[in-house]
Amino acid sequence: MRGGSRSVEKVTLRELEQLALQAKSSLENQAQSIGRDVMIYLHWTAGHYGQFFTDYHINIDADGSIYASMNDLSEVKSHTYRRNTGAVGIGLCCAYNAVTNDLGAEPPTAKQIEVSAQVVAALAQSLDLTIDYQHVMTHAEAADEDGYGPATTCERWDLWFFDGVAQGEGGNVIRGKANWYLHSSDRYCLENKRLEELYFTKH
Repeated sequence: MRGGSRSVEKVTLRELEQLALQAKSSLENQAQSIGRDVMIYLHWTAGHYGQFFTDYHINIDADGSIYASMNDLSEVKSHTYRRNTGAVGIGLCCAYNAVTNDLGAEPPTAKQIEVSAQVVAALAQSLDLTIDYQHVMTHAEAADEDGYGPATTCERWDLWFFDGVAQGEGGNVIRGKANWYLHSSDRYCLENKRLEELYFTKH
């Protein structure tokens, strides 16, 4: 979920790759200072489509547009409880009034899921990260690890599931798609072709 809002700038996947390359050393130093690797955390904002929050380095709107809230991906932001140092936070702009049995009127869109996987692939490429559970997690997964997720208090359950995906499988689906994009010539389809074309021909 999220806290505060406001200033963001639309960016491309290629621009994100460059931002990640520029921040790589700083992110690695931050992560090493607390004895772990650089991490990527995936969230939903629990706000409206088109509503952006600077708690996340990257916001993804309903139509798949990508927005950055900073010029330095190593800036420490407040996206994941006790896990913000040496980490990049991605927020999908959606899930207003969502509850565990109903994602509401503004659920994660197919484009948001697809683009979140593309963003993870772009970041992983530049940061030399393996796309697996140890390096890329949803907030639901991180919260479960830390005792406040779906398995316990369910304070945070971002991307625990979404349309067509069973509870508990959201992270696995996004990581699977991200690995596909990492090794695909279609990684830049956001700039090169309509997302619908890729989604319905590749999945």
